[in-house]
Amino acid sequence: MLEMQERPVPVPGDDEVLIRIEAAGVNRPDVAQRKGNYPPPPGAPIDIPGLEVAGIIEACGPGVSRWKKDDKVCALLAGGGYAQFVTVNEGQCLSLPQGLTFEEAASLPETVFTVWYNVFQKGALKAGERFLVHGGSSGIGITAIQLAKAFGASVFATAGSEEKCNACIALGADECINYKKEDFEAAFQQKGIDVVLDMVGGDYVLKNIRLLRADGRIVFINAINGSKVELNIRDIMVKRLTITGSTLRNREISFKAALAREVEKHVWPVIESGKFKPVIYRTFPLQEAHKAHELMESSRHIGKIVLLNE
Repeated sequence: MLEMQERPVPVPGDDEVLIRIEAAGVNRPDVAQRKGNYPPPPGAPIDIPGLEVAGIIEACGPGVSRWKKDDKVCALLAGGGYAQFVTVNEGQCLSLPQGLTFEEAASLPETVFTVWYNVFQKGALKAGERFLVHGGSSGIGITAIQLAKAFGASVFATAGSEEKCNACIALGADECINYKKEDFEAAFQQKGIDVVLDMVGGDYVLKNIRLLRADGRIVFINAINGSKVELNIRDIMVKRLTITGSTLRNREISFKAALAREVEKHVWPVIESGKFKPVIYRTFPLQEAHKAHELMESSRHIGKIVLLNE
């Protein structure tokens, strides 16, 4: 269960800032943590979910060099975002993109960091290539579609309804398949895909492999439909495929800080130019976080769900 509690305001340690939270993004890993299936890494709050926030710096700990009190930031967290205050290493903070609200900025860190690392760094997506993302209407999906399109790729997606498919196309997807009505492998068979971002796993894995062109790449960030599959290694060898994946939450602070600088350099200009727009499906006051989780579990949403401190 999610319930409100009063706790002391945390004190920032060395190289940490204290953020007064204005808004916090809701992500599917938060649901998994609530159910006991996604324990936080050491040092993160065990019983306070929340992987991304936007707010105002209230205080700076010893050693903080970039930020000062009253700076407006958004930040990637290992946990603790469903609160009024949170501490985080200064390297995991970014300035609010110009023109964005706290609500919009809070929807960015988890998905933008994940997509930049997995699609553009590990997946090495380049302009002119063909990119497929499953779960196109999810927070990750809407981010991957817009960024892949902004950097010159052709974009294909799958989603679970006509409404969601239409939303993906409106965001820049060249084509989106309703996987409940049509086999995406058959639909995309003639396209030739270079990079797949997969959060589904299970029976999607072999289909992805068959869709990939020579030297194609699959990057896994989840396996909702199952993590164990049987592969024909020869299929991978013949096409010279790369199959990889990652988790972000447990990575070291130095890695996240370096990734934040990459995001700031490459993604923030895209957002500030208007080529990428946050998609907020619904907001809830913090005290109604349980309703936000109910919506997340229903999968009715298109885009992000955000909690507000009112």
